Amino acid sequence: MTCIVGLVDNDRVWMGGDSAGVSGLDITVRADTKVFHNEDMLIGFTNSFRMGQLLHYRLQPPPRETDDVFRYMVVDFVDAVRACLKDGGWAQKSNDVESGGCFLVAYEGRLFSVQSDYQVGEAIRGYHAIGCGADYALGSLASTEGLPAEQRVRKALECAETFSGGVRAPFTVQSLPIVRAKLTLTEAA
Repeated sequence: MTCIVGLVDNDRVWMGGDSAGVSGLDITVRADTKVFHNEDMLIGFTNSFRMGQLLHYRLQPPPRETDDVFRYMVVDFVDAVRACLKDGGWAQKSNDVESGGCFLVAYEGRLFSVQSDYQVGEAIRGYHAIGCGADYALGSLASTEGLPAEQRVRKALECAETFSGGVRAPFTVQSLPIVRAKLTLTEAA
């Protein structure tokens, strides 16, 4: 199920998602959105609406105490996500390996993907897509360079809906202005 699209463009990061809830061959168009703001982050999820609800309403992103944004995402942010999913009863464990779900995060003008094994990735091309419609969306994004960002995101979602049985409108598209956060670095005594 799902197509989530993220795009970094000039002074904003754009993210869009579909509304499909899929179980086997059944599909429900959901009223709750897969793309939302959580503090100074924009998040779009796949896999489970329960996971998305926890990321939206329960996750408290920790303050960033390092200049290295990628390190913050890999260590501090992922630790907070793991604790949130575990406390919310959603994290899974099999053969002593913990797993979560897949989602995109826009933060500090950058676009990150968090995979089910909690690895954090950042594509150098400035856009990414996840979910069953991802390949169609990525093809669309590659072919629409030069168009306005919101239009590119919508076209990518429309393309995914055309070719994937697990993607459905209406689409939610949101953006996050690129604003650099003030660090909460502690001063050395």
